[in-house]
Amino acid sequence: MLYILLWNIIIRLSSQSVLIPLNNFLCRLNELLKHFEMYGFGTELPMTGDKVFVHYVGTLLDGTKFDSSRDRGEKFSFDLGKGQVIKAWDLGVATMKVGEVCHLICKPEYAYGSAGSPPKIPPHAILVFEVELFEFRGEDITEDEDGGIIRRIITKGEGYTKPNEGATVEVTLEGTFEGCVFDQKDVKFEIGDCESFNLPVGVEKAIMAMEQGEESLFTIAPKYGYGSAGNAKLSVPPSATLQYKIKLTAFEKAKESWEMNTDEKLEQSSIVKEKGTQYFKEGKFKQASVQYKKIVSWLEHESGLQEEDEKRARVLRLAAHLNLAMCYLKLQEQNQALENCNKALELDANNEKAVFRRAEALFAMKEFERARDDFQKVTQLYPNNKAARAQVAVCQRHIKEQHEKDKRLYANMFQKFVERDAKKEAEKGKEEEKGSSKMDIEEDGAEVQIEA
Repeated sequence: MLYILLWNIIIRLSSQSVLIPLNNFLCRLNELLKHFEMYGFGTELPMTGDKVFVHYVGTLLDGTKFDSSRDRGEKFSFDLGKGQVIKAWDLGVATMKVGEVCHLICKPEYAYGSAGSPPKIPPHAILVFEVELFEFRGEDITEDEDGGIIRRIITKGEGYTKPNEGATVEVTLEGTFEGCVFDQKDVKFEIGDCESFNLPVGVEKAIMAMEQGEESLFTIAPKYGYGSAGNAKLSVPPSATLQYKIKLTAFEKAKESWEMNTDEKLEQSSIVKEKGTQYFKEGKFKQASVQYKKIVSWLEHESGLQEEDEKRARVLRLAAHLNLAMCYLKLQEQNQALENCNKALELDANNEKAVFRRAEALFAMKEFERARDDFQKVTQLYPNNKAARAQVAVCQRHIKEQHEKDKRLYANMFQKFVERDAKKEAEKGKEEEKGSSKMDIEEDGAEVQIEA
């Protein structure tokens, strides 16, 4: 049946091949084949880390049933290859296809060993499981588990450590869209600098979840890919879901804050500040923000410094928060800009740039009165700041427009209330008039209704 379906697809696509390039034809065919595999056709097997969904019936060698998901009426799920189930299951289910039913005969060393699992499973028991595989899906590695980056492990890595922000990584990767390769390369870069190598942020997040030597397939949603803009240089259309095969060949972790002494933190902060400034000048605001955030993480909670070091640390922290605020304004992330301005003002209560940038963030958030107050504060503290003076006037105009709009809105609302009340009064009057046209009288003890 599968072959007949595929043959019909090939014939249908072939009839269009005069109109479409051969490469597109092959890509479309490849994508269709993948869809067949997703729904249980083909030969795809679950991979390490996949969440698998099964029904099972477990019996002893003499046929005594000790457990059954079918009796409970609920499928059982687990992460394959992670040691969440007995060894026989991790090995056996990894060989199954969707829709397959198999029997696993498990020696004690692949089940519950010499201890058994009292009271139902005795020591040294050989177990028999009837297992049916219904579905498997990759691991969601996003922080919010929003399905934006799904991993399927081809080859498990070594050790337990993973790259952190700022780590230097060496990877081999291949990016595809609808089965067609759009990027393929070996690359070495620093986590936080992916855009310099024309890589989406999702690739960085994927690599940060990997172990050395690991090779995995990642499905990356547009949010973590090239977004609604796509990537014309790589021929990736807008809102494209991407697939990346990545092998992490080597990496060197960036030093964590607790691994550095004060001199190292101050020295490295000066270096990354310059690096961030260079990124900012190039319009790479995300990369710049990564560098400035390092300064904050290294120095924000540093205490007990000598006077000279304390002064240096304070200057670096202030610059980091001011520059982060500017980056976030460029990235239109106003809340983050506001937060960093407030952090800067904790270090220098009357800092001109901090107050001005906070006002800009508030203006972008349409909080015109608060923005005006900040711009006015700048003009009071720094009378030569013409930009702030001009923005006060702009804020006043927006406030006036907002007031006029509110007046019209409230006037309309008031008019509607008046009309509604008048309507209710009119309806009430009609009811009263209708009621007064009928009279109830008592005659010889009997109630008689007389129409007027």
